[in-house]
Amino acid sequence: CQSCQHSIVVVYLSHLHHQYAPSNQSPAINFQPSSAAETRKYIGYALLLLGCGVGTYYSFPLPENAKHKKAQLFKYAPLPDDLHTVSNWSGTHEVHTRNFLQPESISDLEKLVNEAHQKSQKIRPVGSGLSPNGVGLSRAGMVNLGLLDKVIEVDKEKKTVRVEAGIRVQQLVDQIKDFGLTLQNFASIREQQIGGILQVGAHGTGAKLPPIDEQVIAMKLVTPAKGIIELSKEKDPELFYLARVGLGGLGVVAEVTLQCVDRQELVEHTYISNMDEIKKNHKKLISENKHVKYLYIPYTDAVVVVTCNPVSKWRLSKNFKPKYTKDEALQHVRDLYKNSLENYRVTPAENDPDINELSFTELRDRLIALDPVDEEHIIKVNQAEAEFWRKSEGYRVGWSDEILGFDCGGQQWVSETCFPAGTLAKPNMKDLEYVEKLKQLIEREGIPAPSPIEQRWTARSKSPMSQASSSSDDDIFSWVGIIMYLPTMDPRQRKLITDEFFHYRSLTQNQLWDPYSAYEHWAKIEIPKNKEELPDLQARLKKHFPVDAYNKARKELDPNRILSNNMLEKLFPLSEDV
Repeated sequence: CQSCQHSIVVVYLSHLHHQYAPSNQSPAINFQPSSAAETRKYIGYALLLLGCGVGTYYSFPLPENAKHKKAQLFKYAPLPDDLHTVSNWSGTHEVHTRNFLQPESISDLEKLVNEAHQKSQKIRPVGSGLSPNGVGLSRAGMVNLGLLDKVIEVDKEKKTVRVEAGIRVQQLVDQIKDFGLTLQNFASIREQQIGGILQVGAHGTGAKLPPIDEQVIAMKLVTPAKGIIELSKEKDPELFYLARVGLGGLGVVAEVTLQCVDRQELVEHTYISNMDEIKKNHKKLISENKHVKYLYIPYTDAVVVVTCNPVSKWRLSKNFKPKYTKDEALQHVRDLYKNSLENYRVTPAENDPDINELSFTELRDRLIALDPVDEEHIIKVNQAEAEFWRKSEGYRVGWSDEILGFDCGGQQWVSETCFPAGTLAKPNMKDLEYVEKLKQLIEREGIPAPSPIEQRWTARSKSPMSQASSSSDDDIFSWVGIIMYLPTMDPRQRKLITDEFFHYRSLTQNQLWDPYSAYEHWAKIEIPKNKEELPDLQARLKKHFPVDAYNKARKELDPNRILSNNMLEKLFPLSEDV
């Protein structure tokens, strides 16, 4: 059991000392080896056993409610009961803090913010922790609005809803559907808190639909220096637009008023294409479909096209009934998994679920985990995925909040960039050129890049801190995401994957970002480990975003930087001139 693992290592080392100690010495006394060779031998034994102990320890998965146990075992003392462990969804960033606050009302929130301001105590706003980069985390302290999750008011005639910012997207959608309303667009998943999804500039897909921050028509911000302020385009429009994508640095978003749309059913069409066909049909695809995305599969010519349109505008296809069953679509992936287990001489654990019970993403995770950074293995996995999608072509009908979601798989590293793609009437085709060069880069460098490379589009945003910010109504933007999965809890494998991912990301950055004016999503940007690269990143951000105006607002609303964290300080350092 986990609680005994460290004791096992200690006992085994003691046994080794007994076994190899000279016979005329007590095992409790430090012994002197007879030669340098023996000294090296004993050191080797000790290091080997220490490594085995660590490996044994990390080979046991920890339950979700026992995240302190690793530290507890190796520090020989339990961590304090008041120490909270907060991790992002992908497990890529984690902090321990004694200061994790969850107010039960907006008045409580205002009091907490004011007290923290007076004490200069950091309380970084954190939502559901879904951002891959942990943008909301802070060891010094955090405030979470999970208990502020009410729908305050619904105006069916104006199609607006006012909510507390801690409400989750799915929770909100479920509560307003009886009014015949829903959100205009969605990100891939529905577990984000509304405050968080807005503050990082999240987006859905559809070249005629803007990022999600454009749905905000009013907001209530709890600020350290000025208390509660209400913002809209009528009340202080400059600060309102700046605060819509404020990264939690201007105030704690307490309430949000959203412009909704009529709830509607969509028909989703999924089919396989290739780059040549995409080039011929691209303009039509992004202009005639309400929602569209492309999923490219590296090392293959397959492009999965997913379009979604209102049922009322849909013409029934003759091929509405899928050609293959779910089991037939998964068969090739299942076969590869069985063969790979044999090739890698891996025996499934007794408690492993039956292979026929695993979903596609679960099968993919298990396949990748067998050899996550081997190019040839990943190519086989990608080819199996292409076959899965070929046999998954078809249509699906459902409500927009059901259809627009996407099973992203398990824990992962993600880098997503946004760049201009012309206008809806005249797309510049640089979006497809970007992906072509990205795929060529992957193959040239032999990157073990799993699928998919995901490409989506949005209209522009008026929020100046949005990556899709533009003053032109007609501009469209492309969002491209690269990914590497973390399908294992083994620290050695996770480090290998992490190193490979950042190599992949670095090559992409060096060869593609500047030529296409591409900037990373706020929820995916990472602080460079090499400190020498930080000034270049800061200068690059300052060139594209109104950093001075943002910092000026931060200094006015949060002079003691209690809402900041290491990431904000590194990305937007405050100078005395601001």
